[in-house]
Order: sequence, then C-alpha cells, then structure tokens
Amino acid sequence: MNTLPRPALPEIILWLALYSLVLLWSAIAPKDRFTWFLEVAPALIGLVVLIFTWRSFPLTRLSYWLILIHCIILMVGGHYTYAEVPLFDWIRDVLGGQRNNYDKLGHLAQGLIPAVLAREVLIRLRVINGQVWTNFFAVCFVLAFSAFYELVEWWVAVASGDDAVAFLGTQGYVWDTQSDMFLALVGGIISVVLLAPWQDRQLAGFTRNEAG
Repeated sequence: MNTLPRPALPEIILWLALYSLVLLWSAIAPKDRFTWFLEVAPALIGLVVLIFTWRSFPLTRLSYWLILIHCIILMVGGHYTYAEVPLFDWIRDVLGGQRNNYDKLGHLAQGLIPAVLAREVLIRLRVINGQVWTNFFAVCFVLAFSAFYELVEWWVAVASGDDAVAFLGTQGYVWDTQSDMFLALVGGIISVVLLAPWQDRQLAGFTRNEAG
C-alpha cells in the first residue's frame, strides 16, 4: 500500500495511461478540430508543466488525480464540443431543459480543482499564514482565474470569428459568462470546505517525508 503523499510508480503509470487513452480517443474524429484543439490545449500544457515540476515541486496525490479528472473533462468537451456531449443531452431531455449543461460541469471543475492547487502552493511555500486566509485567497484565485478564462474566450472569439462559436458554447444563454464564473466560485468554496481536510492530511505527510 502506498503511504506516500505523492503517487508511486504504479500510480504514475496508471495516471499516464488514463490520460493518454482519453486523449487519443478525444483526438479521433472530433466534432470540430479547431474547437478540439482549443479545449484540449490546457490539458496538454498542464501535462508539460507537471513533467517539468515533478522533481522540483511534486504535488500531492490528491492534486495529481484531480488534475487528471479536469483533463478528462476538457478532453470529452473537446471531442463532442461542450454543447453536444451525449450524456448531458440525455439529462437535458429527461429534465426538460433547454441547453446542454456540460460546460457548467467544466466551470465547476475550473473552480474546484485549481483551488486545491492554489491551497497547496500557498501552504507549501508559506505565502500566507493561517488556514482562513489561505482558503480565502484560494477562492479569490479561482474566481480571478475564471474571469481571466472568460477574457481568453472573448479574445479567441474576436480573433477567430464564427470558428469560435463552439468554443464559447453559450447556446444562446445571455447570462452564460456570469453563471460560468459563479460556478467556478461555488467549486472553489466546495474545495476549501470539503477537500481541504483531505489535502491537509496529505500535505502533513509530505512534510514528514521531506523532513525524513
């Protein structure tokens, strides 16, 4: 049993295998190739960052697995486009909704998972003293990150014109941008309330292993 706070070799292999398989599936005949690239690009950049920081600043197991979940969400959205993920079409039809809400899942994850990463960096680098302030700034970070991502979507739309319609995924919803940021805020709050204790236990183990 792996008692280390960061993944051991078997977990690393499993992580990379799952990432690679979903990425390969996502890249095969996506709905729109340009949209696929835009949606999957953060996952590709994230993998490069994780590889280069593995030795100098390895993360906890919780952070790595949450990053993988976020990458998979991006890859699925890239394959189908966020407005046409079949499972969420089915949910829309069953509940009698008017839009596919897979993008809202993505924005909830955009708050929940970066909040965990922000907490880890703030705690390990001792940027802020006190758990309350650490959690507060982690939530502030994800809200700022979500707002910046909305700006990126705007810039891409201006630069690409009609080609960016699927990337924006507003589906005619006038409050799409505001609801995206709100869900990121909700995700950040959920993260610091529900995941923080789990993360703190792993961070404590990280400190003990580094000290040893």
